[in-house]
Amino acid sequence: MLSKALLRLGASAARHPWRVIAAWLIAATLAVLAAIAIGGRTADSMTAPGLDSQRAAELIERAGTGQEGMTAQVVVTPLDDGATFFDHGSARTALTRLQTEVKRLPHVLGTSDPAGALDAGGDTTVRGGLVSADGRTAVVRVQYPDQSRLSAEDLDALVDLGDRLRAELPLRIEMGGNLFYVFSDPDGGASELIGLLAAAAILFLAFGSLVAAALPIGMAVFGLTVGVATMTVLAGVTDVPTFAPVLGSMVGLGVGIDYALFVLARHREYLARGLDPREAAGRAVATAGRPVVFAGGTVVVSILGLAVANVPFMTVGGLAVSIVVLTMVVASVTLLPAFLGAAGPRLARADRIGRALQTRKLGRLARRRNPAAGAAHAAGWRRWIGHVSRHPVPYVVGAAGLLLTATLPVLGLRVGLPDDGSLPHSRTERRAYDLVAEGFGPGTNGPLVIAADPTGDPGVLDRLVGAVAADPGIASVAPTHIDRATGIATLVVFPTTSPQDKATADTIARLRTDVLPTAIGHGPARAHVGGAAASLSDVGQRTSQRLPVLVAAVLAMSFLLLMLVFRSILVPLKAVLLNLLSIGAAYGIMVAVFQWGWGGALIGLEATVPIVSFIPMFLFAILFGLSMDYEVFLLSRVREEYLRTGDNGTAIVEGVSRTARIITSAALIMVAVFLSFAVAEDPSTKMFGLGLATAIFIDATVVRMVLVPATMTLLGRTNWWLPKWLDRMLPRGPVGTDDTDAESTGQARRPRLVDR
Repeated sequence: MLSKALLRLGASAARHPWRVIAAWLIAATLAVLAAIAIGGRTADSMTAPGLDSQRAAELIERAGTGQEGMTAQVVVTPLDDGATFFDHGSARTALTRLQTEVKRLPHVLGTSDPAGALDAGGDTTVRGGLVSADGRTAVVRVQYPDQSRLSAEDLDALVDLGDRLRAELPLRIEMGGNLFYVFSDPDGGASELIGLLAAAAILFLAFGSLVAAALPIGMAVFGLTVGVATMTVLAGVTDVPTFAPVLGSMVGLGVGIDYALFVLARHREYLARGLDPREAAGRAVATAGRPVVFAGGTVVVSILGLAVANVPFMTVGGLAVSIVVLTMVVASVTLLPAFLGAAGPRLARADRIGRALQTRKLGRLARRRNPAAGAAHAAGWRRWIGHVSRHPVPYVVGAAGLLLTATLPVLGLRVGLPDDGSLPHSRTERRAYDLVAEGFGPGTNGPLVIAADPTGDPGVLDRLVGAVAADPGIASVAPTHIDRATGIATLVVFPTTSPQDKATADTIARLRTDVLPTAIGHGPARAHVGGAAASLSDVGQRTSQRLPVLVAAVLAMSFLLLMLVFRSILVPLKAVLLNLLSIGAAYGIMVAVFQWGWGGALIGLEATVPIVSFIPMFLFAILFGLSMDYEVFLLSRVREEYLRTGDNGTAIVEGVSRTARIITSAALIMVAVFLSFAVAEDPSTKMFGLGLATAIFIDATVVRMVLVPATMTLLGRTNWWLPKWLDRMLPRGPVGTDDTDAESTGQARRPRLVDR
C-alpha cells in the first residue's frame, strides 16, 4: 500500500537525516560533474518528420552547401551620416577589413563579400541583399558549421572582434543571427533568484518561522540542481531545446516549493498534537506525500503526452521538464523529511513562537475562539464559502461569465515565433534587426531557402526563379547556387514582410501550393521551401493540428483518475470543465498582452508578437497537471467531510474553508515564481511565465474559491453519484484514502480522503 511505503520512507529519512542529506549531496555533486564532463548545450532543431521544411533541409544537407549549419550576420553603417558604401572612401575600405577579419575567425566556413560585390557593380550587390539601395547599410553574412562543432567561444570571438573593430573603424557595427540565439546565456538566473526570494517571503508570512520557510527553499534548490544537471547530461545525448532549462527551472521551483509546503503544513499539524518530530515527519509524508506523488505523476504524464505532436524537440523538451518535476517529487518524500528530522524540536519551538506572535496580534476574540494559529483565517474563509453557498447561482453566472469573457481573445490567437525585433533595444540583435529592416525591408531578417532537385528537367531552375520572383510576397531573389556534384540548387529569397508577420506564413503557403507546383509541372523535378521562418510556420501548423488530440487525451486521463479517487461521475466532469475555463482564460489574457499589447509595458514587452507556436500545447499539459494538485487536495477534504456528516452543504463549507489557506499560499508561491520569469528579456520566457502565473492565479481564486463551492452546492448530493455497475467495476483503494492515522494510533476511523 502506498501510504505504508511512504510512512516507512518518511520515517526512515527523519530517523537518519544526515545519511539522506549526504546521499543527496553526493547525487547533486555527481550530477553536476556528469553535466560538466559529458553534458551538452541546448539546441533548437525546429523540424519534424514529414514537413516540407524538413525535406528542404535534407536536400540542402545532401548538396553540402554549408547552409544547413549555423549563421550570423554583421550589419554595418557608416558613422558619417553623409557617407555610403557606394563611395570609394573610408567606409568601403573599413567594410573590406571587417569582412576579412570575420572570415579569419575560428570555424568560419565563409562569408558574403559586399565590398567585393561593390567592386563588380552596385546593382548586383543590391539585388543580392548585401548593400541597401541607398548604400548606407551593408550585411556580412557569416556561415558556420553545424552546432555540434561550435561552442559559446565562437560567439565570444565574434562579439570580441566587433568590440575591437568598433574602436578602430568608422562604422557602427551590430550583430545577430542564430549563433546568438543558441549560444547567448539563456534567461533564468536572475528570475530564479527573484522567484526564490519571493517564495521565501511568502513562506515566512504563511508560517511565521524562518526555519519553516527555509526548509522548502533548501529542498527546491537541491532538487533543481539535480534536475537541471540531469537535463544537461541529456543534452549530451540528444538535442534539448533552449527553452527547456528555463521552463524546467520555472516549473521545478513552483511544484517543488508547493509540494514541500503541503508536507510541511501536515508536519506542523502533527507537531501541534504533541507528536515526536521524527514520527510527525513520517506521518506527514504518509498523508500529504501521497497526493504529492499523485499530482507529480499526473504532471509528468501530462507533459510526456506532448509526444502526440510528433515534433521531436517538443517531445525531448517535455522529457527534460518531466525529469525536473520527478526529481522534485522524490525530494519531497525523501530529502524534506530528512530536513524535518534534522530540524527536530527547533521547528516545534519556532512554531510555538510564531503561534504566540500571531495569537497576540489576533487579539482577545481570536484567543477565545481558538488559540491555534490560523483560526481566524479559517473562520474568515468559512464565512466567505458559506456566503457563496447561499447564493450559488449569481456566483456561478458571474464567475463563469468573467472567465468566458477573458477567453474570448483566444479567437484571435495567432501562432508564430517572435523574431529579434521583439527584443529590447539594449540588445545588439535588436539593433541589427532594425538596421536591416530599415535598409532592406523587414523580410531580409527572415530569408526563405528553396531547395530544388532539377533531375530530368534542366530548364526548371529558370522557370522556378522567374515564378518565385514574380510572387507579390517576395521582395528579391539572391543568385542561385548549384552544387556540381548533386545538381541540387538553393535559392535564397527575401519576403516583403517580417518573419513573425502572418503575411509571411501566407507567402510560404502560396509558394508551396501554387508557385512551385506551377513552375515544376508534372516532371521529375522537385522543390521544397525551407529556412527558419518556414520551419517555424510548419511546426506551428502541426502543433495546432495535434493540440485537440493532446487535449482529449489529458481530459480523458484526468476524468478517469478523479473518478477513481472520488467514486463519482459529476465531480470529475465538473473539475475537467472548470480547468478548461481557467486555462482558456489564461490563453485569452496572453493574446491580449502579447498580440494586442494590453499592459505589455508592465512586463517589458516593447512590441507585439505572435504566440510562440509550441507554448499553448506545453502550457495545457503543464497546467492541467498542476491543477490536479489543488483539485485532489480540496475535493479530498470535501469528500471526507461528506462521509463524516452526510450533509453536502456542511461538507462544502468545511472542506473548502479548511483547505483555502494552504491552497492560496501555495498558489501565491507559484504565481510569484512564474511572474519572476515574466520580466525576462526573451518573449518566449515571458509567455511561459505570464501564462502559468495567470492560470494558477485564476485556478486558485475564481475556480477553487468561487466556482467549485457554488457548482457543488447546486449539484447537491448528486456530486457523489456513481452507478452501481460502474462502482463494482472500478478498483478499490482510491489514491485519496487516508487511513494512516488510524493504523498508526489503533483508533477506528471512518475511511477518509487525504488531508494534507
